[in-house]
Amino acid sequence: MATDAADRQQALTFTKEIRKTLSAGYLLYLPKGYEDEESKAWPLMLFLHGAGERGSDLARVKLHGPPKRVEEGEEFPFVLVSPQCPEKQWWSVELLDHLLNEVAATHRIDEDRVYVTGLSMGGYGTWDLAMAYPDRFAALAPVCGGGSPHKTRLLTHVPIWVFHGAKDQTVPLTESELMVEALKKFDGEVKLTVYPEAQHDSWTETYENPELYDWFLKQRRGGE
Repeated sequence: MATDAADRQQALTFTKEIRKTLSAGYLLYLPKGYEDEESKAWPLMLFLHGAGERGSDLARVKLHGPPKRVEEGEEFPFVLVSPQCPEKQWWSVELLDHLLNEVAATHRIDEDRVYVTGLSMGGYGTWDLAMAYPDRFAALAPVCGGGSPHKTRLLTHVPIWVFHGAKDQTVPLTESELMVEALKKFDGEVKLTVYPEAQHDSWTETYENPELYDWFLKQRRGGE
């Protein structure tokens, strides 16, 4: 028996409310003068560690990057937020977005000067977070990471400085090169620093370089 084509498929809607709890420990560094200058809004840097620092012991977050520099006595002129990814998990862009919202709501943050950087797994997280929220950040610096090159078209308005070791056998240099090449095709503002002799640890030299922090602090969202 023939059936009218309009009756063969039903148009339906699926709706389900899901409640979710997001949780992560994090280190918070407030710059010298934060408590005294009550009317000043401060830049914020989000640092994402690598896979080896996952867990529930925040001391591990201090092993590398800006948190390590703070632990060694470095004074930074910005708020530093360094969350810890739980064991056996990957960076959640949703969690990081809500964490930034919380810090911005409870501290004096210049939301036109929010930066993100990370190493290895955190380098991938840096790319992922920026591509998920492309209008949030003033600049980013992924270190020995990678991502989805075709999505870099979302970031052509964001200054990006990429770092990688030429002899990295854990995350090949091509992971960063593909991202940089794609950005250049889309006329993005990007530069790549390759350490000729570095293996996976391209972060020590990167985060010990004061030029990185000077570069970050010159960037504002919208290029203003």
